[in-house]
Amino acid sequence: MRLRALLDTDALGLTLLGGEDELDRTVRGVMTTDLRDPSRYLSGGELVLTGLAWRRDPADSEAFVRLVAGAGVAALAAGEAELGNVPDDLIDACARHRLPLFAVHESVAFASITEHVVRQVSGERAGDLAAVVERHRRMMTSGPAGGGPDVVLDLLGSDLDLRAWVLSPAGRLIAGSKVSGPAPAPEVCAVLAAEQLAAARTGRRGPHRVAVGGTTYSLFTVRGSSRTTAPGGSRDVRETLLSDWLLAVEADAGDWPAERLDLLQGVTQLIAVERDRRDAARTVRRRLAQEVLELVQTGAAPAEIAARLRVTAPVLLPGLGAAPHWQVVVARVDWAGGEIEGGPVAQALLEEILVDPLLTGPEHSDRIAVAHTEDEAIALVPLPAMSSEDDGSEAGILAEELLAAVRDPLSAGLDDDGRLTIGVSAAVHSAEGLRGALEEARHARRVAGARPGRVCAAGHQELASHVLLLPFVPDDVRRAFTARLLDPLRDYDRRHRAELIPTLEAFLESDGSWTRCAARLHLHVNTLRYRVGRIEQLTGRDLSRLEDKLDFFLALRMS
Repeated sequence: MRLRALLDTDALGLTLLGGEDELDRTVRGVMTTDLRDPSRYLSGGELVLTGLAWRRDPADSEAFVRLVAGAGVAALAAGEAELGNVPDDLIDACARHRLPLFAVHESVAFASITEHVVRQVSGERAGDLAAVVERHRRMMTSGPAGGGPDVVLDLLGSDLDLRAWVLSPAGRLIAGSKVSGPAPAPEVCAVLAAEQLAAARTGRRGPHRVAVGGTTYSLFTVRGSSRTTAPGGSRDVRETLLSDWLLAVEADAGDWPAERLDLLQGVTQLIAVERDRRDAARTVRRRLAQEVLELVQTGAAPAEIAARLRVTAPVLLPGLGAAPHWQVVVARVDWAGGEIEGGPVAQALLEEILVDPLLTGPEHSDRIAVAHTEDEAIALVPLPAMSSEDDGSEAGILAEELLAAVRDPLSAGLDDDGRLTIGVSAAVHSAEGLRGALEEARHARRVAGARPGRVCAAGHQELASHVLLLPFVPDDVRRAFTARLLDPLRDYDRRHRAELIPTLEAFLESDGSWTRCAARLHLHVNTLRYRVGRIEQLTGRDLSRLEDKLDFFLALRMS
């Protein structure tokens, strides 16, 4: 509402004492105070009501007005009950700082003014925002997007004073409002995503409320129209769970009226329209990926694959001069029972998570092409071409970094009946290497699948030596082998607190060097020799023999 509207309401008992040229200022709230310095409690746009108890002498007026004007308040209203007429020194101070000043008649309670302003401001904001949301919905469903989620979030911030952000299911920031200020830290976003996924798995009705670091957030699901219902009726929540965005609002929606909740649901539907639009825009990239992968898997000539890559590269990396290098990422989502296809879910996940978590906005995920089969999704990730001296072995996506960014939130969504496994290839510089990269990524995914945990990933660096072989040893063989070697040591450690297992690990990691191992464990060499002797006695092995060292090493890795 405008300041001018306050004068039009006789029941408020307001008289304008100065600032007639500023009556078009917007009132965004109201605050009653008699503090000498209330500025730390002001955020701007308030009508400040004061009984003047802070004023002890005329000089106090200048200090008080300077502080509230500096905080950006809309106007000051002084009560006449305490001093009678509003003192001239306050009128002069407000004139110097161009701050509108009202006198409040002694018969009018501040509570009456507060109630009126809050009712008017809330009603106007909700009504205006609802109209804007509806206008944007019509525009976005019938034509090009009108600015995307950022515009809607700006409206929430400016019209309802709500700080809000759109997050991916892995907690990556997709959109934020300039009005909202800095987004929550990445680790907070990951917690919010995890809480949303966990709550969705329980079937609880949203919005879901969660407190993180003393701040309460309300979480709303953003689900596109293509994800809401299946042809035969309602869909299993697991089909859409890991691909839905979420709207995180820094507020407790528990005591919101139904009208405001309905408005926020409308906002999520508006954002979902943009989500659907971006899904549709990915159709070309998905088709290109499908065509390339079909050529690779059917054994097409490298020249034919290279020609298709030349078409794909400009779509993914427009303006790139040299041909890029390529990485392949394979992902699979498996649900208990096997009745849900994991390929489409894995495809949506890869399109969200194959992005640097420090980058914001959806456009960065437009630089990959992801195809899917019934069981798995395969991503072609272009990398800027490297120098001839660089073989690309350390460039691009690293499995361990990818895993660290998505493990916690996605584990919450997978709960106890789903698994996500990811394999990452090395970078290749030509069509000839693409088939090998695909097989490498698939094998890395199988290595990840042999590990415990709901979300696992493995990269090409791990496809060497024993790491390549261990995951494919049958479980019963692994258990028998490790039990035979390590159970005697574990039992002894349990009874005597002897730390033989940590000693064995340190000895092997020190390549059998007595001095390095003793220094690492902060032991005297004689104490170390005693422990190693006890290990050999309990297991019947000799740690000076390479074969026995290797057996212990493998047992520790498999345990």
